[in-house]
Amino acid sequence: MDWYVLSVETGKENLVQRFIHKRFDESVISAVVPKRRLQERKQGKTLEVCRTMFPGYVFVNTKMSVKTYYDLKGIPRCYRLLNCYHNYYTRNQGRIRNGTRDNGDPAELFLFSKVDDNEMEQILQLIGNDDVIDFSTLYVENAKVTVCDGPLKGQEGLIKRIDKRKRRARIVLQFMGHDKPLDIGIEMLATPDTNPIS
Repeated sequence: MDWYVLSVETGKENLVQRFIHKRFDESVISAVVPKRRLQERKQGKTLEVCRTMFPGYVFVNTKMSVKTYYDLKGIPRCYRLLNCYHNYYTRNQGRIRNGTRDNGDPAELFLFSKVDDNEMEQILQLIGNDDVIDFSTLYVENAKVTVCDGPLKGQEGLIKRIDKRKRRARIVLQFMGHDKPLDIGIEMLATPDTNPIS
């Protein structure tokens, strides 16, 4: 089974995920909506919130076929499956019959493409079992970032910038062949053996 990305209505990712889990057996299709835990300030108070990592997208793990493609497209609030090759249907390509176009090309080339295994492995390592990137504890010494604990431990190379005031780290992930910058929640340490800064 491979990973694919559904483009869905923004803000309705969890609804689409629940619908997939209701409609399909988990052994056939599983859906994931990666999230990240952040701290936000509102009216002078710091709140912990959970935001969607990729708004408008749901990751599905399945053995994809043209039939599965059309089953997924039939889900409410679902627009299409991402195709990183951008070979979308045009009138010159003909209709799909028995899994091929009129010109003999396989339909899969035009309908969907799987997420690269390395890209998906990196996302799955970060989100863990509960589909949420939790806070990472880190400190900065002589312009070198060291992660003590959390999902970013051992992946310091992903970190591009630290915002101490907002308690966020900017990381860059590969997503469907493109760089995708994301802000991840962090807890800062003054030194490696102290408690997190409040």
